[in-house]
Amino acid sequence: MSSGSKRWWALGLIALAQFMVIMDTSIIGVALPRIQADLGFSPENLSWVFNAYVVAFGGLLLLGGRLSDLLGARRMFAAGWLVLLVGSAVAGLADGVAVELAARAVQGAGAALIAPSALTLLMMLFGGEPRELTRALALYGAAAPAGGTAGVFLGGVITEYISWPWVFYVNIPIAALAVLATPALMPAGGTRRGSLDVLGAVTVTVGLGAAVYGIVRAPEVGWAAGQTWLVLAAAVVALAAFVAIQASRREPLMRLSIFGAGNLAAANIAQLLLGGAWIPMWFFLNLYLQQVLGFSAFPSGAALLPMTILIMLGMIALAPRAIARFGPKPMVVTGLAVLAAGLGWLALVRPDGTFTVDVLPASLVAALGMSLAFIPSLGTAISSARPEEGGLASGIVNTSYQIGSALGLAAMTAVASAAGADQLGDLPALTDGYSAAFLAAGITAATGAVIAGITLRGARRQPVADAEPVTVG
Repeated sequence: MSSGSKRWWALGLIALAQFMVIMDTSIIGVALPRIQADLGFSPENLSWVFNAYVVAFGGLLLLGGRLSDLLGARRMFAAGWLVLLVGSAVAGLADGVAVELAARAVQGAGAALIAPSALTLLMMLFGGEPRELTRALALYGAAAPAGGTAGVFLGGVITEYISWPWVFYVNIPIAALAVLATPALMPAGGTRRGSLDVLGAVTVTVGLGAAVYGIVRAPEVGWAAGQTWLVLAAAVVALAAFVAIQASRREPLMRLSIFGAGNLAAANIAQLLLGGAWIPMWFFLNLYLQQVLGFSAFPSGAALLPMTILIMLGMIALAPRAIARFGPKPMVVTGLAVLAAGLGWLALVRPDGTFTVDVLPASLVAALGMSLAFIPSLGTAISSARPEEGGLASGIVNTSYQIGSALGLAAMTAVASAAGADQLGDLPALTDGYSAAFLAAGITAATGAVIAGITLRGARRQPVADAEPVTVG
């Protein structure tokens, strides 16, 4: 295998990593009603099958990025796959709520090792060639929506025709293959001396977890209840402690001054709000298709394929050319605005609606927005840091997106429940709840567009020729 061909095979494995960590957030969507029935989840706690993964993923990403910088990206990449494999096996075997949530958290921890090391390896392989880096990021970015929809589609097939534990077992052979292929395909990279800020990792994970838990539980116990305010206060204290620890450590988990580098802070805010709008849309669109329109698991997954096809085409063929022609800032702002428009359209869903009228056109508009915003905000974030902090920058941007996803889903779940989504079987009430969630997600995306327009600095455009279609080999 030539060195050039080996690089693209390595990119394929990196894209597979992105595909898998995103698929594991979505594959359980269609299976949620079966998981709820078999394991005894309450409607209010059901979103924790998603959030347990995402909070562990987002909370440990900074630690994963730091480990990647210290111990080597290739080593952490392989280790993450092993942890994901173990978590997937336990999640499939779980016979109760506690074991299922713990296993999902282990899966999230594995993903937290995989994601930042994957981006670091991508930069090691393609960072020296801006033209090839754009192509590599396009393929990497397209793997995310592909994983999202593949998760929904596979989840539908598996839930309909096999059984829900297999939505977790499907990870096992893929993880084993990735572990075996990593030494042959990935560059060894280097290691460097340094210490691990374990206390920082604990405080940020506890703080983020408490924030999500408090928001999810608030509709059930009341926003004015002492329990709600106590949990949210604990979240603020833990996150404040994390910032104080980072400011005082000689070798912190996250060097706070890194946010002064170029557009890193602004791009991360864009990723946070992008995740906060996009993932709730997926979650509630699945529920609308199944619980209001009456789709079974397989048709529900298939219904989202048009979105994924458009996103992949947009990220691979459209986004690189648009970035080259207009620059990243206009594309981030435009993408978030188009996403907001699509979500606003979805907010018009009806109890007696249809897929072709109420879902398809609005979801395609939202998909176009996602395809325009994701690549430029991601590329801007990871290219703003120093090369030796590539793992940290990758960890930060992944953290922003995943925590935006978790907090966004928690907030939209609260909005939906308050508007009637907790009244199972009452189609008008369910629709009102899902409509409110779509509208809130649209406001989140619109807020992101405004903030990006104000905070992102313009970047030099590349020649349009630099953004020719992606070829592999």
